[in-house]
Amino acid sequence: MLKEKTIVLGVSGGIAAYKAVELLRLFVKAGAEVFVVMTKSACEFVTPLTFQTLSGNPVHTELFNLYQEREIGHISLADRADLVVVAPATANIIGKVAGGLADDLLSTTLMATKAPVLFVPAMNVNMYENPLYRANQEKLAGFGYHFLEPVTGYLACGWEGKGKMPEPSAVLEQALRLLSPQDLAGETLLVTAGPTREELDPVRYLSNYSSGKMGYAIARAAYQRGARVILVSGPAALPVPCGVELVKVVSAVQMRETVMDRLAEATVVIKSAAVADYRPAVRCGQKIKKGPAEQLDLALEKNPDILAELGERKMTQLLVGFAAETADLVENARKKLESKNLDLIVANDVSRSDAGFDVDTNAVRLLYRDGSSEELPLLSKSEVAWQLLDRIARLRKPTA
Repeated sequence: MLKEKTIVLGVSGGIAAYKAVELLRLFVKAGAEVFVVMTKSACEFVTPLTFQTLSGNPVHTELFNLYQEREIGHISLADRADLVVVAPATANIIGKVAGGLADDLLSTTLMATKAPVLFVPAMNVNMYENPLYRANQEKLAGFGYHFLEPVTGYLACGWEGKGKMPEPSAVLEQALRLLSPQDLAGETLLVTAGPTREELDPVRYLSNYSSGKMGYAIARAAYQRGARVILVSGPAALPVPCGVELVKVVSAVQMRETVMDRLAEATVVIKSAAVADYRPAVRCGQKIKKGPAEQLDLALEKNPDILAELGERKMTQLLVGFAAETADLVENARKKLESKNLDLIVANDVSRSDAGFDVDTNAVRLLYRDGSSEELPLLSKSEVAWQLLDRIARLRKPTA
């Protein structure tokens, strides 16, 4: 995700400095080259050796150091950065930059860089709410600096309120957004994901093997690329993607109601959910008890065809569907594309053990309204999502 990207991670002096260690690990795992700059106060909380071991690069702590200056220097740090992240960012470092001060290596690097800067404030709630601090943050935001707001919780100082540094995973997501092309800015994507559950009685239901991983990957990547994202999800045991509006549903009827209610907001609709085609004609109010009969007959009735209704109701929206097939993949997907008035359909063979439900990889074929198609190799679902959004961006802005 961050391959060939260089991140300068600034660590200032707060108890949340320990979270910067995990953040560094996430950056490196995502493929970034990371150089750490620590203030003198930060070294009181975590040793430079910890960051050096995890980054594989020298940690920079002194503005005037002949060895470090010859190797990298604060200007070189500023120039080589694709992104500068300050986490945790204390009121002191934010106040310095707002005041145009540069009296240590971190503040000097921040003043010299032309790369995007992401501050991740972490401090006592009273400091965070102090009008002087608020004015400094607003001033820097007005100059184009980026901020990831702290979260509310129990603080190390004993107070409770807004001031906790967000989890490193949330900082990573914001960094990915700042380093991604914003070719979906201005778009609102309505994405459906996961299975639906059709209840038989209070303890049983009909469902399928969908995990929601593909839809969640699409929602995450779309947010990174600048879109507003509404994710309508059936039951899924997945973390909510950062920056995404999640609407939870259970049944196909609930999903249909939610999707139609939100359709007017969307410019792109991606229906990746595995919606049940049928539901029990009658839901029993009590648990169905085992009887003497050797078999139990269930009467089923059709669920609403959400994708077909979207095809009828869409105005200027781009409509993308999914076809999960076990046979005649292209033929069945092409029929679905045409019968449901789609602009693009993503077909995949769910009988494959490496490209179907509840796995981390997928191999898909993309079929377009004009009759063309293309096949993607086996990729992670995150990579499939990125490739799909490349095509959607081109379809939305064909002259770009």
